[in-house]
Amino acid sequence: MNSIPYSSNSCGMHRRSFLADVGMGFTGLALGAMLAQDGVLRAESESTWQPPDGKPHFTPRAKNVIWLFMNGGVSQAESFDPKPELTKYAGKSILETPYKDAQNPEKLKLARVTVINDANGQQRNKLYPLQVGFKKYGQAGIELSDWVPHVGSCIDDIAVVRSMFTTDDNHGAQTQFHSGRHMLDGEFPTLGAWVHYGLGSLNDNLPQFISMGNREYWNKKDGHYLGPAHDAIPIRVDPKNPLDFGKPAKDLSADEQQIGFDLVGRLNQLKAVEYPNDPALNARIKAYELAYRMQASVPETLDLNTETKATQELYGLDDPATKDFGMQMLAARRFVERGVRFIQVQHGAGGAGAWDAHGGLKANHERNFKAVDKPIAGLLKDLKQRGLLDSTIVLFASEFGRTPGSQGADGRDHHIYGFSVWMAGGGIKGGIVHGATDEIGFHAVENRHYVTDIHATILKQLGLDSRRLEVPGRKRLDIDHGKPIAKILA
Repeated sequence: MNSIPYSSNSCGMHRRSFLADVGMGFTGLALGAMLAQDGVLRAESESTWQPPDGKPHFTPRAKNVIWLFMNGGVSQAESFDPKPELTKYAGKSILETPYKDAQNPEKLKLARVTVINDANGQQRNKLYPLQVGFKKYGQAGIELSDWVPHVGSCIDDIAVVRSMFTTDDNHGAQTQFHSGRHMLDGEFPTLGAWVHYGLGSLNDNLPQFISMGNREYWNKKDGHYLGPAHDAIPIRVDPKNPLDFGKPAKDLSADEQQIGFDLVGRLNQLKAVEYPNDPALNARIKAYELAYRMQASVPETLDLNTETKATQELYGLDDPATKDFGMQMLAARRFVERGVRFIQVQHGAGGAGAWDAHGGLKANHERNFKAVDKPIAGLLKDLKQRGLLDSTIVLFASEFGRTPGSQGADGRDHHIYGFSVWMAGGGIKGGIVHGATDEIGFHAVENRHYVTDIHATILKQLGLDSRRLEVPGRKRLDIDHGKPIAKILA
């Protein structure tokens, strides 16, 4: 054995050399873990901070989250917050209506002022009429767009929050909705990463945080300063090719795979002993081991052909317009059944996002809602009939809403001052509307909520206290934590 170099620390030896010399492989790692627990390998710090132990901080109401995100900006007026006054005053500037105070500069201080004047000082931004009808749904009688009849049939299980606001008026707001911080502030963990960081596994053969659908470069990662181990694992709904590098490049027998896995595992363990505090290496080792276990479990989960014809039709798999998103929703239910904690589904990514209707809003939103409405309702109904909705939170959100005024001839611009999201399951009250915008859907005027209030609500239902998840040197702003929306909790 090599001699052990001495150092000035209180242990009297260099920790890395000590671990490397006392034993490689699992024995050395196990000894290192025990020494760390005994405080021998504790970082030179007076901090009493300890990483999460994988247990909830208090009794949870929910175990799983399905996070449905519509990229591009869904119009609140044509979905979950209909505004007939837009049709009544269509073609008039806001100054020509009883709601001229909506563009008061004091009310617009959250972000850039959007008043547009012509050479005579008159506003060119005219109110744009509703592009679809609306009606009351459910026993609660909640008014929703005619573009969401299937979700409308589930409204008695849904809490609609009509009073959201944010501060990024471009599509970096996608990052802001996931992380709670403006993208110009830097890179911060997303809600899914915090949940993954704070809670233990429900199934060691599947990842606890997955993402389905495309993600743009500004919203590509999740862990950030928590480390790459807390990034979502991207999944494709294809049993033959569900994830990148998820199967060997060449055909190998099970025995051959096991030999290769054991060899790479041993090499990884040697490096882990040499570099015990390298988060990228630790994440890679965990990902490699999980990938090996997932080779059987993920394809089985994604084999949707094992579902009954009635279930497949419930999700719209029999209709080309709904099939793709319906497969993701059915896969989400199957992942929840098997213990995946946080499932993030992106719809319409690509450039600014498929919902970004600066022009042709009617055709755009009619097509997009056609794709997602029935599959989402199928998910809610299927979760409920299987007894899973009580423990699964489903969120429907978009980065911002769209203006009450027109952009061009037939579109709406980005709108950050008031928009809608909804939540269901996991201890969320059903059949209620919380918060309100003004008569033309410009400002959130009642029970206003920044996006981290959604985060705080979900964390509370999962039994997590965000302040107990803080890491040394990374103290979060108060707004980063948000406040749970108590009025929508059962």
